[in-house]
Amino acid sequence: MPQLTAPNIFNYPRYWAECYGVAPFLPMSRAEMDELGWDSCDIILVCGDAYVDHPSFGMAIIGRLLESQGYRVGLICQPDWRHTESFEVLGRPNLFFAVSAGNMDSLINRYTADKRMRHDDAYTPNGEGGKRPDRALIVYSQKCRETYKDVPIVVGGIEASLRRIAQYDYWSDEVRRSVLVDSGADILLYGNAERALIEVALQFSRSKSVEDMAFIRGTVLLKNSVPQGWVEIDSTRIDWPGNIDAIPNPYAMDEESSCKKSSNKNEDDNIAIRVIPEPLQNKSEFDKEKSYIRLPGFHKVSKDAVLYAHASRVLHQESNPHNAKVLVQQHGTQQIWVNPPPIPLTTKELDGVFALPFQRVPHPSYGNAKIPAYGMIRFSINIMRGCFGG
Repeated sequence: MPQLTAPNIFNYPRYWAECYGVAPFLPMSRAEMDELGWDSCDIILVCGDAYVDHPSFGMAIIGRLLESQGYRVGLICQPDWRHTESFEVLGRPNLFFAVSAGNMDSLINRYTADKRMRHDDAYTPNGEGGKRPDRALIVYSQKCRETYKDVPIVVGGIEASLRRIAQYDYWSDEVRRSVLVDSGADILLYGNAERALIEVALQFSRSKSVEDMAFIRGTVLLKNSVPQGWVEIDSTRIDWPGNIDAIPNPYAMDEESSCKKSSNKNEDDNIAIRVIPEPLQNKSEFDKEKSYIRLPGFHKVSKDAVLYAHASRVLHQESNPHNAKVLVQQHGTQQIWVNPPPIPLTTKELDGVFALPFQRVPHPSYGNAKIPAYGMIRFSINIMRGCFGG
């Protein structure tokens, strides 16, 4: 399998605001912006966690990485989602809002598996609970849109990654639409998003539209129609939808039924090798650069558990950045367009990310408040990042 490569993330052209240098901490207030000599932010990050300037916290990585590209980056952390004023504290960003629910899914952060409300939050000063809304990514994005209607919104993080196509929502016990649809955002970044984010920021800095970013790896967009010249592959040619068997009771003691099963064996059980037809995709040649896989649409997977499981399986099968295809899923009259995953960072690039000028402590505005998640990793070294779910 050929190994794909990508440009070094630190070799992109720098934005003109690089002349302002490195901020001690990314600003969270207009007063801090004034101290830095900024009249505005180029990019504003909105996050459900407190700001800890440490590479164990996703928004700190994203903020420092964008800063290394020359952008003036501000942070709005744990804003009061009930009032738009909380989203105006840094003014209007010149390029875009970047929104994340935080290091954890906001619903897992707030509720136990029994759907009981938690009373603490490890990513909040003094562990105080209730500082972020349910489905924070959707709420924050909608508030950004309400506050500055014409500013592009980019969403990312775990809450965006795991909900990039139609997904089962445990809390409401139903299949929900892609979070890109519900949030009203312009573009979604999934997985480790350094490459995609730098490319998206560069395009916005050149006054490009979202339509001009249609094929950036690691991104998800909404399209009204599939571009001309692309070949569709039905997902059933990749994976055969099967039956969902009942989950057996491990405590059942039904010897009689076991005897019946053994006495009523099917003749096929005596066949040593059973030939199962291969998926049809193995019998056809497709242009990988101009082909996409059509997943069952939201209106189908929301009503059919077999098709939902099938779509989820295909999504995971197409997670190898070196051979994954574009995935498309219909949501109403629009198409969710999922570009292939980004090319992983090289060792040199990843070292460069962790070598960015992190202070490795919480923002001084929190004073003596303790942030439990920071206390846990304060003297730790990162040996991995993220999880396969993204």
